[in-house]
Amino acid sequence: MLCKALCRFGQKLVRRRPLEQKVVEFEFGRRLSTQDLVALGVGRTVGVGIYFLANEVAGNQAGPSIVICFLVAGLTSLLAGLCYAEFSARVPHSGSAYLYTYVTIGEIWAFITGWNLILSFVVDAFIVVQAWILTFDNLIGNRISETQHESISQHVPQVFADNLGYFAVVLLLLLTEIQNLRYHEYYIVFKMFTLVKLLVLGFVIISGFIKGDLHNWKLTEEDYIKARLNNTSSLGPLGSGGFMPFGFQGILRGSATCFYAFIGFSVIVTRVKESHNPMCSIPKGIVVSLLICFLSYFGVSAALTLMVPYYQLQPGSTLPEAFLHIGWVPAYYVVAFAIYCSIFVGIYWGFMFPIRRMIYMMAKDRLLFPFLARIRTGTYARIMSTVFFGIVAAIMVFFFGLTDLLDLRSVGTLISYSLVALCVLILRYQPERRNRGNKAQVQEENGGNEAQVQEENGGNVAQIQEETAPAAEKLSLQGLFFPGSPTPTPLSGQIVCVCSSLLALLLTLLCLVLAHWPGLLSGDPVPITVVVLLLVLITGTTGVIWRQPQTSTSLPFKVPGVPLLPLLSIFVNVFLMMQMTADTWATFGVWMLIGFALYFSYGIRQSLVS
Repeated sequence: MLCKALCRFGQKLVRRRPLEQKVVEFEFGRRLSTQDLVALGVGRTVGVGIYFLANEVAGNQAGPSIVICFLVAGLTSLLAGLCYAEFSARVPHSGSAYLYTYVTIGEIWAFITGWNLILSFVVDAFIVVQAWILTFDNLIGNRISETQHESISQHVPQVFADNLGYFAVVLLLLLTEIQNLRYHEYYIVFKMFTLVKLLVLGFVIISGFIKGDLHNWKLTEEDYIKARLNNTSSLGPLGSGGFMPFGFQGILRGSATCFYAFIGFSVIVTRVKESHNPMCSIPKGIVVSLLICFLSYFGVSAALTLMVPYYQLQPGSTLPEAFLHIGWVPAYYVVAFAIYCSIFVGIYWGFMFPIRRMIYMMAKDRLLFPFLARIRTGTYARIMSTVFFGIVAAIMVFFFGLTDLLDLRSVGTLISYSLVALCVLILRYQPERRNRGNKAQVQEENGGNEAQVQEENGGNVAQIQEETAPAAEKLSLQGLFFPGSPTPTPLSGQIVCVCSSLLALLLTLLCLVLAHWPGLLSGDPVPITVVVLLLVLITGTTGVIWRQPQTSTSLPFKVPGVPLLPLLSIFVNVFLMMQMTADTWATFGVWMLIGFALYFSYGIRQSLVS
């Protein structure tokens, strides 16, 4: 009885969502071309992060080697983007990592993904608030901060005085949320300001190469002494000088933080229904937007560290302040004003909509309480949700620093990206299913009034139907490396599922050893032996997956180099997660405990997937 109960419980955890169930779609009444999707991805990705993220990372974590941090973070995001691109071609629905994991590897992983995305969007709200108030304060000569310290701090505790301005911004965001600006008109404004952002960043890059000093990438202890700075003899507050003042560990730590700057590209996969040719334009939009964002970040970080010695970049400072250092005061105000306007325009789209969208999707699937679905349809619920999450974002000010929140945001997203890469790996080796009703779906996407679609074109592993499988399959050692069928079978699909899960565990253990075993670099034989054993196991398991037959389904885009690229994506994502601090993981753990309490008390029993 106990075994049967545990078996039923395990089946509930991994039950998959059939795409025959209605998928929540969000349409805005506008058809988007590939160029529109690129503008959307760049506009959402090149956001508030670049305006002060470069200062934080260069000043405290990486120094001039921040350019390498952005390179590592960009490549990591590109790997994730390739996986998203294949999924958008395989599952032509407006979705996210939540939907992709739900139809592929099961309910518990979908809940973890969705719950993490909610956390990420709430953190985003706070970061937008902080960027907006910092930029506005800089524009008016830091009068807000001076007033808070000189007048208000005499009557209230210092922590309240330091952060009082954020509450005013929350009120402003509330007013912004209840505006009734038509989407078509707003999108034109959004694209215009995306172009303005790129022009401003281009101006910063050109300025850096004109006014920059290459010596700022070769600083020595004598430079610190000339600047009357102390405690510079080792990896202390200022590092050890040179291009990598905080060493290789600083690059890894900075890469984990810089990853936040590339997160916004996933918004493209929520626009499937609005795309003219989603199976082609979505993958192109993701890859092209990521490349544009990387070039922008790489150039801006290089220009910043060439114009300003990294040790003069203070926490909380913004990108335009670099122009004060080189004496270009008019440029400072022009760049600050452009940033201020672009953030304000982005607030309309990026503050509450992603949070409401994710909660609505999970509530409709009954993984969260059904009444939360009114967060999208009810006016009162929309306003109250804005107030609630705005207050939560403001309260975060008192408990977390900016870097802590960036790391918290990155952890949730890295987990989601890892799960998407795992889904791509699993789906590539699953048997095909018949796609009756695919024509009806195409007609529906083109605006037809046909009858309700009975089957969708997708990758739902739970609904895969065997087409050319043998009458009976038995697992054997020879079958692991020399499968008898040239096409995927249920047995080969199960082998890949098990091996992929094992690889995820082995890669996590390898990252733990590489990141937190200090004796590894000193030649200690114990950690070296552990690493070698893990690598042998990883290589053998990867070989088993590689030998299995892949699906022959024709798609506009497929991730090249499967299974290596998805596994590389998982490895890099997990390794970056290992660079986070213990406080970040503790906060993340508390959030996940709250989520699991909700899921196991309600979601697992009430889920629409039976």
